[in-house]
Amino acid sequence: MRYLPRRLNEEQKMPTKIDRRRFLAAGTAAAASMPFLSRSASTQAAWPARNIRMVCSYPAGGQTDLLARAFGDFISRQVGKTVVIENKAGASGAIGAQEVARAEPDGHTILCSISTTYVMNRAMIKNPGYDMDKDLTLVSVIPGAGLLLVANPKHNIKSLDDFVAFAKKSGKVNFGTYSAGSSPHMTINELNKQYGLTIEPIHYRGEAPMWTGLAEGSLDVAMGSYTAAQSVLQSNNGVVFAVHSKKVDAIPNIKTLPEQGATSKFFTVSGFSGWAVPKATPQPIVDRISELCVAANNDPKVKEVLTTFVLEPAIGFKESNALYQRELPVWLEAAKNLGLEPA
Repeated sequence: MRYLPRRLNEEQKMPTKIDRRRFLAAGTAAAASMPFLSRSASTQAAWPARNIRMVCSYPAGGQTDLLARAFGDFISRQVGKTVVIENKAGASGAIGAQEVARAEPDGHTILCSISTTYVMNRAMIKNPGYDMDKDLTLVSVIPGAGLLLVANPKHNIKSLDDFVAFAKKSGKVNFGTYSAGSSPHMTINELNKQYGLTIEPIHYRGEAPMWTGLAEGSLDVAMGSYTAAQSVLQSNNGVVFAVHSKKVDAIPNIKTLPEQGATSKFFTVSGFSGWAVPKATPQPIVDRISELCVAANNDPKVKEVLTTFVLEPAIGFKESNALYQRELPVWLEAAKNLGLEPA
């Protein structure tokens, strides 16, 4: 999708003749009229000099793609340049990440992806074709929402204690995940360690078939996003008994795993979605893109997407990188505990 830049009307055009003093005064006034852009960002007057490519490393129509389009539309309207969304899916986001890592570091190529691409691929893929710490810079992220643990209603599971008791009594639990190495996969491993369980994960290719498995009764439990789980919750084919890492505003009465006694550090991380640029991109441009992402939180189209997927607002450059540094070792430790070896 292409977003067309706004055309200036005749009153907004700069006269062809202007002296240096008037030029400097006009530049100062223009910078002051844009409150969400920092002074350091305004010094990068050449950005953007042309259209912007936003590479989404997941397929069209999904959560990451819709975030890219909503935020891309907002950025386009602010900077007066077209933001072209390009879907480069595959290899858990590695294909898109490779392309952005190799692009010119001038702010005209931006990656939109998720924490699997930014964090987990180093544990899952032997040679992903990019090094997150050497090749890319996080610009802004959206902290992930809590994932739901949902049980088949016939088991009468309403809490973590109920689930542990059921797992010990039955000896076999069909626990669905939406992929190997995913948060649900690691959750199973951490619960097995703490409670002495022997749950074997059943991996699906995505959330949709996993939730279908729960609705059809082939799964005892499944774990995934609030939005995707609506298919089983609204049809009364599933009961939420816990939330991973953080509460979900739409169901505030459901306690998190830590609130119910789970102790693994993995239950303190939530993952994230967000944007990155090539590593050598000048900091003023990084700051400006970050500030645009944060400013987009107030845009109606962006708000709609965030609400649909029960996501928090985008956060700035410093906060985003602090979150990354905080969660990275926990994710990698959980992957090690799972015995994952890069393939």
